[in-house]
Amino acid sequence: MAVRPPRPRRFDVHVALGGLLGGLLLWGVGLATRPHTEPYVLLPGRWPLLLPLVVMAACELLRRSAPRTALLIGTPALVLDLVTQGNLVTILMYTDLMYAAVLYGPPASAHRIPRITGLLSVAGTVVPFAVRREPEALLIGVLTGLVTFGPAATGLIVRNHRDAAEAARLRAEQTALLAETDRVQAVTAERARMARELHDMVANHLSAIAIHSTAALSLEDERTSREALAVIRENSVQGLSEMRRLIGILRDGADDREPAATPTLDGLGALVEGARANGLDVTLDAVHDSVPAPVELAAYRIVQESLTNALKHAAPGRVTVWLRHLDGGLDIRVSSPYGGPDTPRAPGSGAGLVGMRERVALLDGTFEAGPESGPDGGLWVVRACLPVTDITRGELE
Repeated sequence: MAVRPPRPRRFDVHVALGGLLGGLLLWGVGLATRPHTEPYVLLPGRWPLLLPLVVMAACELLRRSAPRTALLIGTPALVLDLVTQGNLVTILMYTDLMYAAVLYGPPASAHRIPRITGLLSVAGTVVPFAVRREPEALLIGVLTGLVTFGPAATGLIVRNHRDAAEAARLRAEQTALLAETDRVQAVTAERARMARELHDMVANHLSAIAIHSTAALSLEDERTSREALAVIRENSVQGLSEMRRLIGILRDGADDREPAATPTLDGLGALVEGARANGLDVTLDAVHDSVPAPVELAAYRIVQESLTNALKHAAPGRVTVWLRHLDGGLDIRVSSPYGGPDTPRAPGSGAGLVGMRERVALLDGTFEAGPESGPDGGLWVVRACLPVTDITRGELE
């Protein structure tokens, strides 16, 4: 199968056509670079000038698609032009071929050609002067450098700048990609945090509202219904207040809103009292020292979500909240009766367990939740251990 020659670029076609027309113009008016009386002019006359001119113009068509091939063909054409009276445009097109071979050729050629042309320029300066012992002989090396080494060195400089610009562009794209990845990760993490906070702050109150509204609708006793409605109203007001404070934090420029106070372990008593008001039989056994704020918030939210789940899903019975500061960590255990009716008293989505697991994972702690057998029947137990020592050391550093 025949290999198709590379298709020339449009700019290369313009360069070749312009060089050919310029060379023909000089040929037509009879302008040559040397008189026919020079001893090294072996092919005097006007017609021998056309062959190297046409070959060089044809090589210009390959200056970017096949730069090394164009230079290899153009070099014999230049030698042929040297034994004629010479055409200035032929020499100029050869310098462009030398420049293009370095700029568009492979990296090996880009570094090899300037070295070779540099050595030829030095040799063209030293050897003729050593043989002829005339100052005019130095011009041979100068002309050789102008025709070969000058364009090659220029092409190498331009190529180095182009490669440096391309490397800088790639680094900028990589930096932008990394920045976009960090931004997406930050947005995702912030959305997860907001979801956890919103769930933990509001789900407890909404679950109590759902349960007590069901009781108010199913019971005919007016006094019991009024008590259920009172609990519904209290949870509605508290849930709405916490929702407003959370929205105030998220809203940009909301300087007139006070941020929601961060829950602490000292607020577990009030949390348990609220759970008792919602109908849970809760026992609190908490002994702890001072812990870092992230651990304190996570522990509070874990207890809060566990009580919410107990309100929605637990069977009648006692719920126990146990908390201790042991061995450089804060241990949490919340147990509630497990079993009874298959249908929960309020619907659940499973987001609570996911949120608790995420909170513990952010602190490099351990988390377990599942059914266990107890002396009074089945229990649903939530266990979490939050490290305290490492976090304190990290904050100090």
